[in-house]
Amino acid sequence: MLDPSLQSVLDDVIARSQHEPEFHQAAREVLESIGPAVRRHPEYLDAAILPRLCEPERQIIFRVPWTDDRGRVHVNRGFRVEFSSALGPYKGGLRFHPSVNLGIVKFLGFEQIFKNALTGLPIGGGKGGSDFDPKGRSDAEVMRFCQSFMTELARHIGENTDVPAGDIGVGGREIGYLFGQYKRMTNRFEAGVLTGKGLTWGGSQARTEATGYGLVFFLREMLDAAGTDLDGRRVVISGSGNVALHAIEKVHALGGTAIACSDSSGYIVDQDGIDLDLLREIKEVQRGRIHEYAEARSGSARFVEDGTIWDVPCEVALPCATQNELDGADARRLIRAGVIAVAEGANMPCTPEAVDAFADAGVAFGPGKAANAGGVATSALEMQQNAARESWSFAHTETRLDEIMQSIHRRCLETAEECERPGDYVIGANVAGFRRVADAMLDLGVV
Repeated sequence: MLDPSLQSVLDDVIARSQHEPEFHQAAREVLESIGPAVRRHPEYLDAAILPRLCEPERQIIFRVPWTDDRGRVHVNRGFRVEFSSALGPYKGGLRFHPSVNLGIVKFLGFEQIFKNALTGLPIGGGKGGSDFDPKGRSDAEVMRFCQSFMTELARHIGENTDVPAGDIGVGGREIGYLFGQYKRMTNRFEAGVLTGKGLTWGGSQARTEATGYGLVFFLREMLDAAGTDLDGRRVVISGSGNVALHAIEKVHALGGTAIACSDSSGYIVDQDGIDLDLLREIKEVQRGRIHEYAEARSGSARFVEDGTIWDVPCEVALPCATQNELDGADARRLIRAGVIAVAEGANMPCTPEAVDAFADAGVAFGPGKAANAGGVATSALEMQQNAARESWSFAHTETRLDEIMQSIHRRCLETAEECERPGDYVIGANVAGFRRVADAMLDLGVV
C-alpha cells in the first residue's frame, strides 16, 4: 500500500515519464515499500529525497552509425542513464537488445541504485545499452558497432565517473571491443573504466559466474532461514544465458537438481537433471538453440515450443531471463505445484501480481535487487583489484562474493523485522537500500 505522503511522487513520475511502463512499475514497487522509512524519518520528505531519487542525474541518448559486412550503413540508438552517484561512481551494465528503449534503461538504472546500495560497496546506480541486436551478426559487425557506440560513450564514463559492465547481449567479446576503442581514443589503459574484462587484461576471477552463483548463495540463505536447504530440491530456471548456466552449476553443487531451462524459442525439461556440459557446448560454443539440447540428449529430455516454462512443477523457481516473464497465473500454477521459494536472477522478472501471489501463499521470495546483486558486487571487487593493481584468486573472490550475499540477506531480514514485516524480503531490500542512499543524499546537500 502506497503511503499517502508518496502518492504525489508517483504521480509526478508517471506524468514526467509517460509511455515508460517498466519504469513506472519499478518506481511504484519501491515507493510502496518504503512507507515505514519515510514515517520514521520525515527529514527524507523535507529534503525531497524521493523526487530527486526518481529523476536521473543525467540521461544520454545518442546515434550509433555502423556498417555491416556488405558495406551497408545502419543506425541504432544508444543510451546511458546515470541515475545516482550519491554512494560512488555510476555503476551498471550495458544491454544490447532490440527491446531496449529509454524506459527500459530507466527502470534498470532505478533498480540498480538500490541493488548497488545493498552490497555495502561504494557504487552508485546507472544503466545503458542500445537497440542493436548482436544475434546473427559476425564478430566484425559486432566490433564495428561497439567501436561506434564507445566513440560517443567514452566522453561520459571513467573509473571515478561511470563504470559500465555487461548485461544481456554484452559479454566478454563486446566488453573487449568496447575497452579496445576506449583505450585507443584516450591513450590510457584505464582498467577501471569497464568491468567484465578478460582475465589477461584486468578482469576478475569469478566475475562471469558471479550473478548465477550469487543468486544461489542468496537462495541458500533464504532456505536456511526457513529451516530447510537445497538438497534434493527440483529447480526450474528460465533462460539459458550466463546467469542461468552458472545458477544451474551452483544448484547442482549444493545438492539440488535443475530440471528445466529456456530460451526465446521454448524450453527443455530433463527430469534426470540438466547436463550442464552439453548445455554449455550448445549455448556458449555453438551459439545454438535450446531445442538442440533435447535432440542431443534424446530419451531423457523434451523440448516444448508452446506454453511457458512455469508449467513445469518444481520446488524452487529461479526466473533468470527478462522482465515480467512470470505473471500472476504462472505464480498460481507454481504455488499449486508446491513451490517453496522463488528468487529473481533477472531484473524484475515477476509481475506485481505474481509477487503478491507468492506473498499471500507464504512462498519465500527474493527480489532481484537483492538476489541477483552478486554480479555488480563482483564488478565492484574487480574495480578494487584494478585500483590496487592486484589480481585475486578464484577461491578468494568467490568467498568474498558469498560473504556479500550473506550480508545482503542478513540486511534484508533485519530490516524487514524492524519494519514489522518479518520474512518480507521485498520490504527489507527496498527499505535497506533506500535508507543507505537517502542518508548519503542528506549528507551531500541539495545536489
